Amino acid sequence: MSAVLPVRQVAKPWGRDALPAPFAAPQGERVGEIWFEPPPQLPSLLVKYIFTSEKLSVQVHPSDAQRPGHGKEECWLIVDAEPGASLGIGCRETLNPDALRAAALDGSIENLMEWHPVKAGDFFFIPANTVHAIGPGVSLIEVQQNSDVTYRLYDYGRPRELHLDQGVAVARAEPYPAHLRGSAPLGESARLVDGPLFRLDQVTGDGVGQVADDYAGAPLLVIPRDASATIGGQEIAPGQCGLASSVHDLALSPRGTYLLAQPL
Repeated sequence: MSAVLPVRQVAKPWGRDALPAPFAAPQGERVGEIWFEPPPQLPSLLVKYIFTSEKLSVQVHPSDAQRPGHGKEECWLIVDAEPGASLGIGCRETLNPDALRAAALDGSIENLMEWHPVKAGDFFFIPANTVHAIGPGVSLIEVQQNSDVTYRLYDYGRPRELHLDQGVAVARAEPYPAHLRGSAPLGESARLVDGPLFRLDQVTGDGVGQVADDYAGAPLLVIPRDASATIGGQEIAPGQCGLASSVHDLALSPRGTYLLAQPL
């Protein structure tokens, strides 16, 4: 079985026809997402790249407690950002359900959200129930629970279905906690997520031993950022995602930077 996960490119009207290296969009197509199909060994974890040229909808995801088996917690690592790029996460002040619904209906929700300027290396963990949106000019890696349940609260007048009843019912429209954001520039190691649903670490090839015990004994996903990895003799290049049966099956470039992800 190949260690390289199958790739699915997803065209989106808000996607981009010019992608950062090593990616390339097909001629005449705007690619918004690149998905790595979850392997049978790790069906609960999805890795994707997202590329934006326009604002994505203001949305929210339920928790597993609210939608058993369909909850969605996710995190974003910025790999490239145009000047002025930002992410909308949380609200500047807490909104009750009625105020949130009214803001979604009249469009004022966009200005009530907190917009965070971003640059390459910035990291954000997005718990379920967090009101959020991705702005234009952003390229990021998303690691998430493998769920497609998304409730749109506001979509800038685009003719797509909204889900106000479901979204307002699960949303926590409140300020975003500062401790949920961090930094992971290339060449630096950082523990990015430590449960409860999955763990995510950025490591360098010569520092992977520091987290090896945490990942031992179970399969994991490997996302090379700037140098190839080898899994069972197979090369996994930047722009790909690989499945390793064990952290001990990995061979990493000492100067390379990698993401390791594993469900808990």
